[in-house]
Amino acid sequence: MTNKIEGENLTRKGRGRPKGSQNKTTATAKAIIENAADRLGGADRLVEWAQEDPANERAFWASIYPKLLPLQVNADVATTVIRKTVYEAKPD
Repeated sequence: MTNKIEGENLTRKGRGRPKGSQNKTTATAKAIIENAADRLGGADRLVEWAQEDPANERAFWASIYPKLLPLQVNADVATTVIRKTVYEAKPD
């Protein structure tokens, strides 16, 4: 099987979306959900809903807020190990 981009055929057909670009369906769905959230009262209504019942606030912190967090955290952590020896005092 040959590569679709060979010789004189320099088209990008068959290559798919560039890395990191968003699916059109996903982008459309997010826009629709954002529009609905604005029409339902936006952030003010979300806060009001969360304050109506402790179960709503738990749902916010457990299900809604984590969706804003990155899936991976890349961090370089430098640590220093400190060893201390503790000697027990022996009775005379």
